[in-house]
Amino acid sequence: MKNYTITVNGNVYDVVVEEGASTGAPVAAAKAAPVAAPKAAPAAAPRAAGAAGSVKIEAGAAGKVFKIEASVGQAVKSGDTVVVVEAMKMEIPVVAPQDGTVASIDVAVGDAVEAGAVLATLN
Repeated sequence: MKNYTITVNGNVYDVVVEEGASTGAPVAAAKAAPVAAPKAAPAAAPRAAGAAGSVKIEAGAAGKVFKIEASVGQAVKSGDTVVVVEAMKMEIPVVAPQDGTVASIDVAVGDAVEAGAVLATLN
């Protein structure tokens, strides 16, 4: 017999498996019982100092955050690159839609984002 600990959809199970005869067909004793209640994922910490601004800067396409060009508190002009998203091996700049000050950066480099996701906000 072999003991395994398996996690399925956040539930942890201890499983005992018996090995069968030499016919090659394993015989499993499905004695799976939850070990502990699943732990809730920790809440994501805000990545920006202060409150979000009123102007949202959204991803135009799904991809991965490649680079963050601006920082919280930085003044930007309309058309300035705030975040660069990589999609299908292309770097897509996401620009400020108007002049303002960066109020929050809501993503980190390496984050996967969907089209329309808020990447940053401006005041």
